Amino acid sequence: MNYTITATEALPQLEGFDAILDVRSPSEFAEDHLPGAQNWPVLSDEERHIVGTLYKQDPLQARRLGAALVARNVARLLDERTADLPKQWRPLVYCWRGGQRSLSLHWFLGQIGFRSRQLVGGYKAYRELVRAELEQRPQPLQWRVLCGLTGSGKTRLLQALAAQGAQVLDLEALAAHRGSVLGRLPDEAQPSQKLFDSRLWAALRGLDATRPVYVESESRKIGRVALPPALLQAMRGQGRAVWLDMDVPARVQLLLQDYAHFFADPQPFCDALDGLVELRGRQRVLGWQQLAREGRWAEVFEALMREHYDPGYAASLQRHFPALAQGWRQTLVDGEPEHLAEAARALIAAG
Repeated sequence: MNYTITATEALPQLEGFDAILDVRSPSEFAEDHLPGAQNWPVLSDEERHIVGTLYKQDPLQARRLGAALVARNVARLLDERTADLPKQWRPLVYCWRGGQRSLSLHWFLGQIGFRSRQLVGGYKAYRELVRAELEQRPQPLQWRVLCGLTGSGKTRLLQALAAQGAQVLDLEALAAHRGSVLGRLPDEAQPSQKLFDSRLWAALRGLDATRPVYVESESRKIGRVALPPALLQAMRGQGRAVWLDMDVPARVQLLLQDYAHFFADPQPFCDALDGLVELRGRQRVLGWQQLAREGRWAEVFEALMREHYDPGYAASLQRHFPALAQGWRQTLVDGEPEHLAEAARALIAAG
């Protein structure tokens, strides 16, 4: 029986494995990993560094040390994590290139009697497939792109659409960022570019091309991560734009809710605004920062919308969605759940 499996064979059926075991070091795992993977490191970050440094001086001694360290770590993993697993347990095991690290754990699991499979080519093979599919998967989908000025409820409406059973791709949730100079989340770090790609790939592969997919209009980058060119091209070139209208006072209220984490300490808010000096000028930015330090949050958000966000966003939409004026328009009274649910139902009914 063949106990290896290629990425092309494995990735369409990831849900069929009882577990996905990434045996790379914790820092490698943190940068990116297969969706749903667990980290079973057979070398720690420090051990991997020691073995790698020694290999440059004496490859034989490095392999000897590496084998001893891997053997000890595999034994510990088997003791700590396999005691209650049934014989029919079927894990997928991988490392960086499908080499000795994954082979070591895979072999021992097989000797116990588990139905282990080793991923041929390891993470590198997975990454190559993800990059290829990110260029292909966006094209056949029926995109419905929510457009609207800052604070007009795009993200909230996206969530309401999902609650109504619509297909939704929430790019800002995948990127852990709200997509503006102030968009960094207070309690969650952004993923690496590779991990964002993995999250996006996993989300795209779950979408049905026969049904509309609702997505928020985005720039090329959300915080520090970039969207695949093929996705932007599909959204802008073949997507149907939906314009959201909301009055300024209601928009200010939504921004006050979204950015309330700045209120206790306005310094991070002011620091973020420094990034707008080149675009909007030092004196204007100083004025916004002073409003924030004085706790005049409604005033500073209205000023930012009027003087920065609205002009830039409107110009960007005209470039990327020239048919927007002929698209569907949806008025949102405010961000209250019942009004969002009503708007979501109207959009779904309109197709």
